[in-house]
Amino acid sequence: MTKQWHSETIEAVMEQLKVTNSGLDSNEASQRLITYGANELKKEKGKSPIKLFIGQFTNVLMIILLIAIGLSIAVGEPTDALIILAIVIASAVLGFTQEYRSEKAVEALKKMAAPNAIAIRDDKEIKIPATQLVPGDIVLLYTGDKIPADARLIETFTMKTDEAPLTGESAPVDKTTDELPSETQLNDRRNMIFSGTAVVYGRGKAIVTNTGMTTEFGKIAEMVQSAPQEKTPLEKRMGSVGKWIGLLAVIIAISVAIAGVVVGRPIPEMVLWAISLAVAAVPEALPAIITGALAIGMYRMAKSNSIVKRLPAVETLGSTSVICSDKTGTLTKGEMTVQRLYVNGQTIKVTGIGYTPEGQFQIDDKKIVLDENLKALLKTSVLCNDSDLEKDSESGKWTVKGDPTEGALVVAAEKFNLKKATFNKDEPRIAEIPFSSERKRMTTIHTGDNKKTAYMKGAPEIVLSKCSKILLNGKAVPLTDEIITQHQKVTEDFALLALRNLGFAYKELPNTMEEFPESIEQDFVFIGIMSMIDPPRPEVKDAINICRKAGIRVVMITGDHKLTATAVAKDLTLLGDNIEEDQVLTGEDLEKMSDEQLEAVVEKVVIYARVAPEHKSRIVKAWKKKDQVVAMTGDGVNDAPALKMSDIGIAMGISGTEVTKEAADMVLADDNFASIVKAVREGREIYDNIKKYLTYLLQCNIMEILVMFVAVVSVPYIASVISPGANVELVGSAAIALTAVQILWINLVTDGLPAIALGVDPGDPDLMERKPRKPNESIFTRDVKTYLIFVPIFTSILLLAAYFAHTPWASGEQLLAARTQLFTAMVAIELAIAITARSFKYPLYKVGAFKNKWLWIAVLSSLALQMIIFYTPGVQELFDIRTPELIDWVIAGLYAGIVFTTIEVGKWITSRKK
Repeated sequence: MTKQWHSETIEAVMEQLKVTNSGLDSNEASQRLITYGANELKKEKGKSPIKLFIGQFTNVLMIILLIAIGLSIAVGEPTDALIILAIVIASAVLGFTQEYRSEKAVEALKKMAAPNAIAIRDDKEIKIPATQLVPGDIVLLYTGDKIPADARLIETFTMKTDEAPLTGESAPVDKTTDELPSETQLNDRRNMIFSGTAVVYGRGKAIVTNTGMTTEFGKIAEMVQSAPQEKTPLEKRMGSVGKWIGLLAVIIAISVAIAGVVVGRPIPEMVLWAISLAVAAVPEALPAIITGALAIGMYRMAKSNSIVKRLPAVETLGSTSVICSDKTGTLTKGEMTVQRLYVNGQTIKVTGIGYTPEGQFQIDDKKIVLDENLKALLKTSVLCNDSDLEKDSESGKWTVKGDPTEGALVVAAEKFNLKKATFNKDEPRIAEIPFSSERKRMTTIHTGDNKKTAYMKGAPEIVLSKCSKILLNGKAVPLTDEIITQHQKVTEDFALLALRNLGFAYKELPNTMEEFPESIEQDFVFIGIMSMIDPPRPEVKDAINICRKAGIRVVMITGDHKLTATAVAKDLTLLGDNIEEDQVLTGEDLEKMSDEQLEAVVEKVVIYARVAPEHKSRIVKAWKKKDQVVAMTGDGVNDAPALKMSDIGIAMGISGTEVTKEAADMVLADDNFASIVKAVREGREIYDNIKKYLTYLLQCNIMEILVMFVAVVSVPYIASVISPGANVELVGSAAIALTAVQILWINLVTDGLPAIALGVDPGDPDLMERKPRKPNESIFTRDVKTYLIFVPIFTSILLLAAYFAHTPWASGEQLLAARTQLFTAMVAIELAIAITARSFKYPLYKVGAFKNKWLWIAVLSSLALQMIIFYTPGVQELFDIRTPELIDWVIAGLYAGIVFTTIEVGKWITSRKK
């Protein structure tokens, strides 16, 4: 069990870690370094590059293709074997590259660690590498420092830390040295500091309690390492397809061999031909086409600011049914923004989002001008402030240097073109009484115009208690109980909107005053209240509505407070006005729940607030138990384990840490939640396209197999009836309707080019109005099965009729003519099927006949390649055909037209019924 250092007194911590205020002595520190190890993250031994590469050959489809290579060599077709081998190697290299690049999460965590630390050893302050820190070391920390290890604070001076990367807390956390209850959640342990976070204000001294893998950061690293790499829905489905094709190939090979032997063909000949038929049953181009389509999808998604790291993850987005989204920086801007003011008895709305100083001050939605009271409020907020607003000269992006809350005040003043530099020049600061969590206020003293003025900011109730007057209509008037009550009500109303409130006041001091003790903080003049929040991104609300139409649930998971999370969720329409009790859970609630209890309520919960990293992983796990495809978005280190555990992890590219990006399957380059919707559409489109060309390829392959199988079985009988004295050898040759070279040409060239073009098809009109697919849904849906049964049977009848019409057993010339007719008609029919394959349920005119220009280019290219074979001397002999006659082309065109019209009319009738 982890030691609860936050619940111990400082004395108890020092005693247990055997350290004094003089720090550890060097010998003891060296001994502890041996005992506890270096303060760094360890990486579990992963797969070697060789194992990763070999692993690419273990899926069923790859195994079938490897067998196909061996069989091609066995039947004397080394050219076929080399072509298939090239496809196999290309697919393996692509898959290996993607997996190898995605295994870097722990290295990224290491980069976030602090390189050096200031420690007290042998009663001296020394700078040492952070890796040499040990439990018991006393470290000193200042504004801007990265915290090198988990530690218990023993001294603080107005210290605040940014814990957003670890906990998701959007505002800097005030630190204290007081002991806390043992059950205090990680987010609320204000007397502890954590490795990987940073000091943004003040300074402090702390005793190191945990280093390396025992820190909270280390625990996350371990969770990332141990999170299983789930197979994507596409990988699962293609595994199923591979097994199905493999079984079919074996059954066909055995059936044909038996059938041939039964009708009198020699056993060795039928065994070799059955092997060729098995090679035909496998769509050799399928792995390359799937890889190609996913790669094209990756390129198209990258243009929409969605960078996918693992190829199969492109399709996973399309079946996503739940998006678990971090709040801070994902659903929200990640930049504190002043939204409300209360001054001179009026509530003022401030428009604009984030640190960009653009927006208006409005009352009743009407723009107002700067008056004396408002200027006094904004001036006080800027002078009693340690932050600055800066604009990057290259990117043009505005950033805050210092505390984000104070930065929001500077931004608000800039919206009226009131600049901090100007105020500081006119009234430079000469002293301050700093903020502390106990005082809950800060006072700065300035001089200018031959007078000294004190400016105060802090919790409104504290600032009001230090005031005897209030500024109304430009004059200081007595502060009455009625006015105080009114301001308290305003503060409560703003708090219900999850706004963070600050009160402001001023006091003119005697010009002769040189000392500024805390006792001067009396009889101030209250000016007003400024309220802020980390606001939702403006485009997110529309994105959530699109998700809702597409049947996708959006769940908010945050380390922030329940009230803040609820207010943001209402703004985004994730929650309505009437909130049910089980729609919002906290980390404390989750701690009390077993995994089974969480699974029972997970479908009702919309918001999880004040959660720790392990809670996020539990939530993802609970959704997956419900057979949902879960996407997890996030930007902080705390999101990394859940991102890796989810079906698809989505990291933010701008605000996201390197850890999160490495653990994720996809990175949003613009940090825009709305980009996820575009990516989901792209994912759905890609899956539909994979389904289209898989169905297309299998229709063609089944047609080829049926033609060959029926020919082998029926030619001897038909020949014996029509031509009783036919040559036995000619009959045997005629039974082999297609040669191995013809089959491979059709599979790789004629089918391959249109199949690749189908991979970039624009998709059906109702793409984003369908419910997400179930993870266990077979790729062979009802409509696919209909196509795979009806089309091959119908086309095989047409093709065999043309083949038998030439009586191929009559003579060698007739056999050549029959094969030419069959080859020509088969190519024409398969290209017609490719054009109809653009939609399973909509006729071509509804999806736009010419929307996919690449398909028409592919069809014309395939026809051009066929012409080369038909009309190039020397090539005809290789393919065992002759130059086609006019009648061959007429029949091929007629058959293609019949097949195209039949399929399109069938779709038109079906779509009207639906």
